[in-house]
Amino acid sequence: MVQENDRTGLFNYLFIWTQTGGGKSKMKHFNLLSIILVIVLATSYIDAFTRNDFPEDFLFGAGTSAYQWEGAANEDGRTPSVWDTTSHCYNGSNGDIACDGYHKYKEDVKLMAEMGLESFRFSISWSRLIPNGRGRINPKGLLFYKNLIKELRSHGIEPHVTLYHYDLPQSLEDEYGGWINHKIIEDFTAFADVCFREFGEDVKLWTTINEATIFAFAFYGKDVRYGNCTTGNYCMETYIAGHNMLLAHASASNLYKLKYKSKQRGSIGLSIFALGLTPYTNSKDDEIATQRAKAFLYGWMLKPLVFGDYPDEMKRTLGSRLPVFSEEESEQVKGSSDFVGIIHYTTVYVTNQPAPYIFPSSTNKDFFTDMGAYIISTGNSSSFVFDAVPWGLEGVLQHIKHRYNNPPIYILENGSPMKHDSMLQDTPRVEYIQAYIGAVLNAIKSGSDTRGYFVWSLIDLFEVQVGYKSSFGMYYVNFSDPGRKRSPKLSASWYTGFLNGTIDVASQDMTQLQRNFSGSSSL
Repeated sequence: MVQENDRTGLFNYLFIWTQTGGGKSKMKHFNLLSIILVIVLATSYIDAFTRNDFPEDFLFGAGTSAYQWEGAANEDGRTPSVWDTTSHCYNGSNGDIACDGYHKYKEDVKLMAEMGLESFRFSISWSRLIPNGRGRINPKGLLFYKNLIKELRSHGIEPHVTLYHYDLPQSLEDEYGGWINHKIIEDFTAFADVCFREFGEDVKLWTTINEATIFAFAFYGKDVRYGNCTTGNYCMETYIAGHNMLLAHASASNLYKLKYKSKQRGSIGLSIFALGLTPYTNSKDDEIATQRAKAFLYGWMLKPLVFGDYPDEMKRTLGSRLPVFSEEESEQVKGSSDFVGIIHYTTVYVTNQPAPYIFPSSTNKDFFTDMGAYIISTGNSSSFVFDAVPWGLEGVLQHIKHRYNNPPIYILENGSPMKHDSMLQDTPRVEYIQAYIGAVLNAIKSGSDTRGYFVWSLIDLFEVQVGYKSSFGMYYVNFSDPGRKRSPKLSASWYTGFLNGTIDVASQDMTQLQRNFSGSSSL
């Protein structure tokens, strides 16, 4: 096995993809006033840095999504989405109430303002705005998003809006199968048109589709079907869904540029899920396998967006199973993203040799068979547990810079999960965020056109796969409390100090960091 860079030992923070339950107990608060103004990072990976070391127009933010945050699933005219259906299929947890952001958005915006947050990423619930998927606009849904955007703007916070974050109206899924049908392009474009028209004067950053890569391969294909309690059985669905996402993105983007951009002066992009990928050994076979993995996991979306067609590796492997762009479609897709959104949490090894499957059993295994490469967790890990290594993100940014003409990039999700109800003093999360922000700064200094970094997530949310068992939030949400009380974690205090310029990140033993906190924060 290739030895990791010596610096990686300092970033042995486990990324928990899924966690089992655990008992609930009352929260023990720690005194936030005792937190010192300078928190330091135990690593030689990065030099000391502050907020001021980033470009002046660089955006630091945090994110949520509609189904994970809003709740109010059956209120004020909203209709079910495929996420509602999927989360209710097996009588598990769901987002019916979630964080109740629909009613508590002013409270949450106040938290953002107190933190000094520069941008807030959220998504529009398609079925709240247009309950039937097309046609009539729901006035109460429209008013909610107008009020949310107004509240953000009044506090000097830049809205970053995602149009689609896994929540297709169930009516469209039932009518024609959602993203595996070409009809989705017209309906998505009409939905986007409403959003641009109604919100575009105050929204300058739009992401069309959230992490299109993982959405296509994880939720469409053999044994997988989102929005349906039964499963898909067609091995082409993954690539058809991905193809239609690209065409829908391009259609919405071109509409924006033709109809709105000259007046509203915003930018529009697509986001992908981007694992860090590194060869398991220094063998030629593992290097080639890593290049194939990059073609499937990055190039699948990025090459059409930049060059107008799919990677050669995919075309050779998939043959007729991979849809083909017409000449007109190729021209529409090429150049349709003003920026690329990156969703990144961890780094994995890639090998040409068979290895145990590390993803949830429900994930589309055929996609990885097509890829012809095997994924191995880094470090001391087991199923659903991964080391988080910030140099992996830096590698992703450098690869995109060199291979895809250095597009503008926003890191739209990056964060560390911990067992919910575990602790307010989330030191591992602070270490994680510091390290990854440092990696972003390194990439910028090396020429990457990275323009923003968003922590996932602002507050504890309803999470994919695990529901409420683990969470990423910088604010704790008591989901047992009907009022969904928010409480700041250490990470919220750290991010506040960093954004306000009162915290410097410098090299020092982490044991010193922990001495600076008083009281127990275990739950």
